[in-house]
Amino acid sequence: MKTAITPTRAENFSEWYQNLIVAADLAENAPVRGCMTIKPYGWAIWELMRDEMDKRIKAAGVQNANFPLLIPIEFFNKEAEHVAGFAKEAAVVTHYRLKMIDGKLQPDPESKLTEPYIIRPTSETIIGEAMSRWVQSYRDLPLKLNQWVNVMRWEMRPRMFLRTSEFNWQEGHNVFATHEEANEDARKMHKVYGDYMRDVLAIPCIMGEKTPEERFAGADHTYTVEQIMQDGKALQAGTSHDLGQHFAKSFGIQYLGTDGKLTHAWTTSWGTSTRMMGGLLMTHSDDDGLILPPVVAPHQVVIIPITRGDEDMSAVKGFTDNLEKQLNDRGIRVLTDNSDMRSADKMWKWIKRGVPLRVEVGAREIETGTVTITRRDLGKSSRELASVVDFGDLVAAKLDAIQRDMYIAAAERNKTMIHDVAKLEELESALADGKVGFFRIKYKETQNEKFDALIEKYKISRRCLDDNDPSFVFVAKSY
Repeated sequence: MKTAITPTRAENFSEWYQNLIVAADLAENAPVRGCMTIKPYGWAIWELMRDEMDKRIKAAGVQNANFPLLIPIEFFNKEAEHVAGFAKEAAVVTHYRLKMIDGKLQPDPESKLTEPYIIRPTSETIIGEAMSRWVQSYRDLPLKLNQWVNVMRWEMRPRMFLRTSEFNWQEGHNVFATHEEANEDARKMHKVYGDYMRDVLAIPCIMGEKTPEERFAGADHTYTVEQIMQDGKALQAGTSHDLGQHFAKSFGIQYLGTDGKLTHAWTTSWGTSTRMMGGLLMTHSDDDGLILPPVVAPHQVVIIPITRGDEDMSAVKGFTDNLEKQLNDRGIRVLTDNSDMRSADKMWKWIKRGVPLRVEVGAREIETGTVTITRRDLGKSSRELASVVDFGDLVAAKLDAIQRDMYIAAAERNKTMIHDVAKLEELESALADGKVGFFRIKYKETQNEKFDALIEKYKISRRCLDDNDPSFVFVAKSY
């Protein structure tokens, strides 16, 4: 069967993913090594994702702020354990001026900075410095901050949305008077992320704490949201960290308590990024293109007029204008494609772009007061004639059903990709046979050199402990 995307997922999942991005017109590789340019349609999806996340962050009592892109290297030296994980990926600014030398613009040797700056790979250090000034008393706590920014980590093996040298994200940084409050906050934001993935992206997740081997450098506890892609690999979609007092002590974040004593505070950090978009694409899409949950679809409905001439177009336009008004009145994002493309080409364009509902209108529909509706997630099998009476209510109900059904379909698929294994020998046998997915095994079984050898051989890792029984850990290959 011919598909819009080749190769198919079954033939080459990695290449299918790259071609999907092109076919849906989401992004392209940029002239800057390891970076991408997010195109308008891709950015429209990200804006909806970002805005939905921002609502939830603010509902948790967090305020948005913005901190500098450049971070003094001395700040990184204050938190060596944390920064060590980013050091090999850090982009360094060493000069502040260009000069024409031998006919080419080059850094002016005389403009070399006394001390270089780091383009932020993350902002714990510079935010920690500000917090040390902003927090003086118990009355200043809790302090909850978030910023939406781009960061730079020099990526060796870039892949659009999943791993790029520059990417967009939100990073939250909170300060508390006690460890109990900080840990409760880290867990709270972890749940915010899980609820968001379910309700907004229609993606079921495995939620749990990272093992000591995998936790964030400088954290006491790291809580992760792990997604299972269609090829069985794991994608870490968001993390929340209980940082203890490590950063507070490094940056002097102290408060004067009710007892008159100066005490170091307790901090958390948490973040999600455009990597979520990669997870969205790989979780739901098929061999014909993108499939979008209605909540983050720039166009939840596309109306496709089917006409044979100017006279036909005039009649159809009045009909589609009425449909569009009904949907707009309901707050539904709708687009009527009045371009001069052939009807079949319009269909394929919006199939590849993943619009949840396609509505076809032609002479037959006008005569009968009906429309032809097709769900993107179900395809041709869902094609039906529907009355234009109460059209807005019908579409709203279908969009709700699509959002719900996409989650259910992903959850059902995930069940087939979670495997219980009793011993390392069973895990090794499954990996050798090419079995894909998450493997649930006793954590103690992974704490030896034999498991380390499997990590090296099969490129697996401990994803997280099982929240329902922390004596078990999930193991998988990952992006």
